[in-house]
Amino acid sequence: METFFNEFLSGTDAGNELSVVRYKEYAPMPVNFREMMRYAGVYPAPYADRPDDYPEELRAEADKAIRLLEGQTSFRVGYCPMVLKWDEEGYPVLPFKQHSDNLKKNLHDCEAVVLFAATIGAGTDRLIHRYEKTEPGMGLLLQALGAERAESLCNLFCTEVKAISEKYGYTTHPRFSPGFGDLPITVQPEFLQFLDASRRLGITLTESYLMSPSKSVTAVIGIEKM
Repeated sequence: METFFNEFLSGTDAGNELSVVRYKEYAPMPVNFREMMRYAGVYPAPYADRPDDYPEELRAEADKAIRLLEGQTSFRVGYCPMVLKWDEEGYPVLPFKQHSDNLKKNLHDCEAVVLFAATIGAGTDRLIHRYEKTEPGMGLLLQALGAERAESLCNLFCTEVKAISEKYGYTTHPRFSPGFGDLPITVQPEFLQFLDASRRLGITLTESYLMSPSKSVTAVIGIEKM
């Protein structure tokens, strides 16, 4: 990422050919218990930020889900920073075909973007499938925990992109994913192919364009001069 900014600021502009896909893996992050509960549909009082603020039985089940998932995840990201260009109609030129007005608005005033795919691996799906029929409550908690894990991974990566951008006098826009607004999920095959996500991250698509592992995310981050 820093190499990209060095090239970008020095005026090296080979268009989208400047882009290089890179990959990184993260160590496990602390579980955000409140977010896990939110994904599980548990909405306590606003002050309930700590595990101790939740009923003891629920905490015990959530702790079991967290223990079950230990060692079953791999936090991996494939990403590509690239100089942003615009077509004759004012839409951003990206490695996948689209005419999304919502994405166009999201990337307004941006000079570059970072495309990324993030996944926590297939272990979560295997556990969910194992428990959702025999112990539906545990299956729900594992679904919620997987969603929290994927979101935490994306947040960590986006925080890093923002920090590096600010170091060079830029700021970032909120990430924007296929399926948001009028950006269809049908762009996923080109998006994932560009990042070589099947081979490098193990992310594939179903016939209905859903990602497998299910706890995977693709998104675009806009980068704007401050």
